[in-house]
Amino acid sequence: MSNPDPISVFRTEAAELLEQIESGLLDLTRSLDDRDQIDAVFRGLHTLKGSGAMFGFEALAAFTHHCETAFDRVRKGDVPATHELVSAVLSAQDHMRALLETPNGDHDAMSASLLDNLHRAVNGAGSPAPAASVAAATAPVAEASGGMREWRIRFSLPVNAMANGTNPLGLLDEMRDLGECRIVADAAKVPELADLDPRDIHLSWDVTLKTEKPRSDIEDVFIFVMDDMELEITEIAIEPPAAMPEPAPLPKAVVVTEREAPAVQAANDSRQAKSAENVRVPAERLDEMMDRVGELVIAQSRLTQLAGAAADLGLRSVSEEIERLSGELRDTMMVLRMMPVASLFSRFRRLVHDLSRETGKEIELITEGESTEVDKTVIDRLADPLVHLVRNSIDHGLEKPEERIAAGKDAKGKVLLSAHQTGGEVIITIKDDGRGINRDRVRAKAEASGLIQPGQALSDPELLQLIFQPGFSTAQQVTNLSGRGVGMDVVKKTVEALRGAIDITSKPGDGSEVSLRIPLTLAIIDGLLVRVGEGCYVIPLSAVEECLELSLEDDLRSRGRSFISLRDSLVPFLRLRELFRTGTQPDPHQKVVVISTGSERVGLVVDQIIGDHQTVIKSMSKLHHDVATFSGATILGDGSVALILDVTHLVAAGQHQEAQMRAAG
Repeated sequence: MSNPDPISVFRTEAAELLEQIESGLLDLTRSLDDRDQIDAVFRGLHTLKGSGAMFGFEALAAFTHHCETAFDRVRKGDVPATHELVSAVLSAQDHMRALLETPNGDHDAMSASLLDNLHRAVNGAGSPAPAASVAAATAPVAEASGGMREWRIRFSLPVNAMANGTNPLGLLDEMRDLGECRIVADAAKVPELADLDPRDIHLSWDVTLKTEKPRSDIEDVFIFVMDDMELEITEIAIEPPAAMPEPAPLPKAVVVTEREAPAVQAANDSRQAKSAENVRVPAERLDEMMDRVGELVIAQSRLTQLAGAAADLGLRSVSEEIERLSGELRDTMMVLRMMPVASLFSRFRRLVHDLSRETGKEIELITEGESTEVDKTVIDRLADPLVHLVRNSIDHGLEKPEERIAAGKDAKGKVLLSAHQTGGEVIITIKDDGRGINRDRVRAKAEASGLIQPGQALSDPELLQLIFQPGFSTAQQVTNLSGRGVGMDVVKKTVEALRGAIDITSKPGDGSEVSLRIPLTLAIIDGLLVRVGEGCYVIPLSAVEECLELSLEDDLRSRGRSFISLRDSLVPFLRLRELFRTGTQPDPHQKVVVISTGSERVGLVVDQIIGDHQTVIKSMSKLHHDVATFSGATILGDGSVALILDVTHLVAAGQHQEAQMRAAG
């Protein structure tokens, strides 16, 4: 196995650092005096600068240094944090991504412009003119330090600190740079030579430092390792002497007793275990492993079929054991691919922040159900559609503050992003409390575009679904946010490619709600294997409510209406044999499989229910891409192919059939 490229590893870690910085900046907009967030942003910038310089990204390190300096002044109280400063660093953070991806590109002009904005934001926060900036930067330090002070610093590093790239000698050198210091090493924890691992650190240090620098400069020495180390900083009072006294004797090195040693070792073990909790695995390896599990499931299905046809009890026992193990492996693999939607929702905090400044609207983003988990492929593919929906909610839905106040609403508009699981689906909802969709304008645009005939009768859901047509837009003017009619059709195509569906509701004056119903997984599902004519088909088991027998009398009685009475309610059903034009006669004992999506139900008439089936989903070929009845295919144990039914399309077809029946009387 080849070693990972250090530059690639750095880029990955730097991207995570930039996400943490962005999250901290957005949190800071809610409370500008939050010291924890200010420190977190500063640490992120400091780490990014140091790591960038270490790996040769000099332009990134030099640019980040200016942002770090600005936040260092905020951290020390020289200047207050302001919305202008946060926005300037957010813009600079986007430029840091460019410097990370293309370090040799021509970024000078953009860097100069962004740094000019940054300096204006800092100067506007109350610092003196640029000519006096150097003096202003040093004056508060001298004032805060109050002359020479003496500190005692005791610290110990994690046992595996050197393996993680921390050099304790470098930390000691940095403290020497701060002033006169005296260092005592404590070797009480060093094990016997036979048990000593030269890669581990067992020393701790006791340092006495005399400096004019403030405490924050001492803490900055340990900023990279502060979260995992033991650090104690105390100030020692200095009595004014007439003459320079002899240095006070240092206390004896701290010795860990046998009773204390296990506790220290336990703490070190705990820190090592914490660092090993997460393992970074490339997504491509997960995809490859998922493919292997899928092939294993297909092979297991074939083994089960062979064992069922054989009289060998030993073979059947082995087949059942392999079926159990492959099922557990499949479930474990599915969990590995699942990710919380929080990773998706967090991207929109920045988008809403920027759009709020751009449109002049006050916007509050509310997220719910962030712990809901879906397949990582779903999260990757839903990013762009959700961007379109959120931008449309803000641009078309939410009103200006003065319009909202005139309508009796709060000046601040709300956009809700929520997710929850229902059966085998995840429903992601985008809701706003804006003006809602103007149905008259939608109908007028549809008639003008030739999508519907003038005066054509449409239900409210059908009318609202027109906004997902290609090129459809009711915007009176095109903005840089929306209005070109190229976003909503992309949303629909992406959701349908994920075997999902879109529901939309809107109430004039109260806002709109768009719900995306997406399958939990796109790889392996539990299915119900059925036979229609001579072909086999798979129905996703998560959509199946119940199975009924359709007698010959009921079949004849329902001719021309295709309804079945189910607990005092009429449920429309589709004869798949007629839909697929099999050209075969129906079995004498047909079955009705009742499926549902949301609150809608429809029955599917099949000739035989074979049983449950672990279904490895294979994509349809390009020739069959437009066949809406099927969402994919799978390979059965005997090597034959079974098509997977698209439940959403079939339910919609059943409901359309019911509407036609009711309209005909």
